[in-house]
Amino acid sequence: MENPSVAGLDRKRKLQIAGIMAGIFLMLGLLFAVMIYALQVKSEGPKRDAHAPSAYIYEELKASNGMKLHVLETRPSNITLASIQNNISLTPFYGVNGGFFYENSLLSIAVVDGLPVNGALDDYGSGAENVKYARGTLVWDGASDKLSVQVVRQAADLKIMDHTRFWAQGGISMSLGQDQNWLEQIETEQAPYPDDDRLRSAAVYDREGLLYLVVSSSKGSMQAFRDAIVEKVGRGMLVDGVFLDGDGSSQLRSAEKTLTGDNRPVVQMIRLVK
Repeated sequence: MENPSVAGLDRKRKLQIAGIMAGIFLMLGLLFAVMIYALQVKSEGPKRDAHAPSAYIYEELKASNGMKLHVLETRPSNITLASIQNNISLTPFYGVNGGFFYENSLLSIAVVDGLPVNGALDDYGSGAENVKYARGTLVWDGASDKLSVQVVRQAADLKIMDHTRFWAQGGISMSLGQDQNWLEQIETEQAPYPDDDRLRSAAVYDREGLLYLVVSSSKGSMQAFRDAIVEKVGRGMLVDGVFLDGDGSSQLRSAEKTLTGDNRPVVQMIRLVK
């Protein structure tokens, strides 16, 4: 006759073993689910916010001189300029940093549809002028859907077909295709720290009217950065562009990449609309 205490002990052991086995199978199931999810994420790439801009192409490039470039390619009609007073990485927007600034004031032109982005038309630092110097300003004329670089001091001096449909971003002339005098031009425009090894940013365009927003994640001179862009961006069809603010202000945000510079806030950015 079976001892009741022994039988009870056997049942207890069986229940313990069953519980342990169930726990093991549960853990294996969870691990399997995590592995499947990881493989899906890897194959699908970064998840995009359904409301985030998507009408652009991101590329990460490395030039023969070692400069590492991060590029957002889009149409100029997909661009606006915005005052953000923040590090780009901390905003909900995609794009790159804009022109030069001091504290909360813009020192570069930043105008959309005739209005400066950082204050009233007559306010200092609003974006209505390139302060102190006539400098290279990248202009999109919406009426003709054309880009150009114009060297001006005031936004009022820009040559535009429709003054209610354009944007203009101040910087420093890159003078692409003018290798004989571009160094003289950046000196005339008082480019800051041209020979220092710093993070760099720029906006350039090609013969098809495509716009490329470029930020480096490696440091170099203006010469090294310009050479890298000419070599790697635009498939040999670049027309012109402008250097933007650099060093710690060189920032980018997209679904694929975020570059924070030195984490400083910037006054203004070039923003993707859709």
